[in-house]
Amino acid sequence: MNHYSAVVILLLAIICFYCTSAEPEFESLFDGESFAGWKLPAGDNGHWRIADDVIDYDHQSEAAGEKHLWSADAYDDFILKIDWRLTGEKQTETVPVILPDGSVAVNEDGEQKMVEIKDAGDSGIYLRGNSKSQINIWCWPVGSGEVWGYRTDPDMPPAVRRAATPDTCADKPVGEWNTFVITLEDSILSVDLNDITVIDKAPLPGIPPSGKLALQHHDGHIQFRNIYIKPL
Repeated sequence: MNHYSAVVILLLAIICFYCTSAEPEFESLFDGESFAGWKLPAGDNGHWRIADDVIDYDHQSEAAGEKHLWSADAYDDFILKIDWRLTGEKQTETVPVILPDGSVAVNEDGEQKMVEIKDAGDSGIYLRGNSKSQINIWCWPVGSGEVWGYRTDPDMPPAVRRAATPDTCADKPVGEWNTFVITLEDSILSVDLNDITVIDKAPLPGIPPSGKLALQHHDGHIQFRNIYIKPL
């Protein structure tokens, strides 16, 4: 083997190493035209639908059982990117005030402190097949991105409940698109909303090691688009 051949072989070996060791790329979970990769609820009757590259849900599913839109595949560690917006008509509602530690504020008389908001409903994203690890989407002043099942669980340590509470409200006004970047590694969760970290390395004790994603059926007209995932 001459010197030139040896150099070529070395370069090819280096290229192969980097190709095989590179991080996986984001893969699309929504093609904009069909529910390929998702499982529609049986008997939904068209309330989960697709229009203009957007998943549109009017929260009126007629399915007899499960009404959420579940992914066909399960995932363990990943980064999920997804756009969402609430599009329902705003109604005046009174909701509790959530403190930074995840608890509900109380008045001097010990009653919950309430605040009036313009509410357009809510939804969420289930991680690893688990409603407890739902990333919340709503209009409450504490902001979207909170992990409801952990923030409200009195059996969780105070540090866990605090970490499951958004650091700030980064939501855009109702009707505008928002972007989540959700990172889940082992049992540690981070959530960026519109390029702002609202959940920073929150521990989720007891979360399953793997499971499917779900777009939640609840009481808000919501839309999703640009759904991408990268395994870690």
